[in-house]
Amino acid sequence: MSYKTYPPSSELQTFVKCYWTLRLPKEFPAEKQRILPDGCMEMIFEYGDEYKQYRSDGSFFIQPKCMVFGQITEPLEIEATGKTDIFAVRFHPEGFIPFATIPIAQMENRPVPLAELFGSDANQLETEILSAETTADRIEIVEHFLLERLVSAESIDRIAKASSELMLELNGQLSVNELSDQLNINRRQLERKFTSAIGLSPKQLSKIIRLQATLKMIANNQFTSLTAIAYEGNYYDQAHFIKDFKEFTGVSPKQFYANNLKMSKLFLEEE
Repeated sequence: MSYKTYPPSSELQTFVKCYWTLRLPKEFPAEKQRILPDGCMEMIFEYGDEYKQYRSDGSFFIQPKCMVFGQITEPLEIEATGKTDIFAVRFHPEGFIPFATIPIAQMENRPVPLAELFGSDANQLETEILSAETTADRIEIVEHFLLERLVSAESIDRIAKASSELMLELNGQLSVNELSDQLNINRRQLERKFTSAIGLSPKQLSKIIRLQATLKMIANNQFTSLTAIAYEGNYYDQAHFIKDFKEFTGVSPKQFYANNLKMSKLFLEEE
């Protein structure tokens, strides 16, 4: 198993959090993997075998090999059909909006084929990325594609960016009212900006960021009890912590810790 991250160029660091690659051998156990919300949208290129994505009723469909995944607001179950070779772009929470050609809200919890977003230009991008020899080549190709579509750095919503950065700095431990007060903006205005620029409500993003901080503690064994985690995460109490945890993971904290959630825990190791 090989998972690596790479920094974006200075021209794109306002929008792109990182590039990442994942390689799993064909012998890697074919089992469902649970991917959890992290507040970031991703452009994904699968140059290995396809992935199944499961619906809530247990049925599945084959994901596009090249896609942008919208905001995830619930646990996502996928399964490899063979060898995994992935190159992906992880955007900051508000980072994809300058490149979006459809409303962000329409992309929630679904893999959107690149052709749906970029038309015929997507075909050339897919061909170049999938045939590239190295990760460095893929980064150069995708950065050229993104920069061609970037009008200016000002095309990103400054309020949404400042809000998400503040949430990340505080590990999601602030209320929407506190956020609107600190940024001196009406709560309803703030919620509208989040919906259009990030695809999540301020409350959803705050809860996801706090959850991610908590998941890192669990994955790294940095806790003595669930009560201690709830206290560290500034939850009202243990019941509140468990409720939020199950909303985004589909399992209890004890089940998450016990289960062999290889891919979920892998992505928690990057920072």
